Amino acid sequence: MVAAETRGGPRPWEVDDGLWERIEPLFPVIERRFRYPGRRGLDDRRVLCGILFVLYTGIPWPTSRRNSASAPG
Repeated sequence: MVAAETRGGPRPWEVDDGLWERIEPLFPVIERRFRYPGRRGLDDRRVLCGILFVLYTGIPWPTSRRNSASAPG
């Protein structure tokens, strides 16, 4: 994943490939159960970028979820 460019530079909350290579081994690997696997897990990198976005912008978490395109209606 390449950081999106806005106004001449990457967004501060997006994790570039070099940093992700260093951070990724710190996340636990959770294997799905064969029987009753439940929901598929979210992509760790996207979750981290979402957390960094909220911290960087100062937007309250419930507000960001309500305005998200993927939030249920």
